[in-house]
Amino acid sequence: MTEITQQNGPIVRLFQVRAKPGCVEKLIQKFAVTSAEVVKGEPGNQGYFFGNGLGSDDDYVVFASLWQDLDSVKARFGDEWQTSFLPPGYEDLIDECSIRHIDSSSGWHVKSHD
Repeated sequence: MTEITQQNGPIVRLFQVRAKPGCVEKLIQKFAVTSAEVVKGEPGNQGYFFGNGLGSDDDYVVFASLWQDLDSVKARFGDEWQTSFLPPGYEDLIDECSIRHIDSSSGWHVKSHD
């Protein structure tokens, strides 16, 4: 694996899933409870969001969490931080999954809802 050189943060941890047929809604429900509990309140976690694809990507589901920096990610997920963390029950709902970490220090813009 290539060593990550940039790690200023914030870091987006992107868990991408191709759900098994008919399992998107169950997976979204698990994200709302189980995956949220994995990151919520953890030191360095600055929030999370999740959702599913539209149209031809309707079996695609993503859980993204925002972290202060790469050290925060490593503190939460340990030596296995570069692999997908699958809480119990997820294996039955997922065809394939991957994890990505994105250093978003180069560009970050969120429009406020004034």
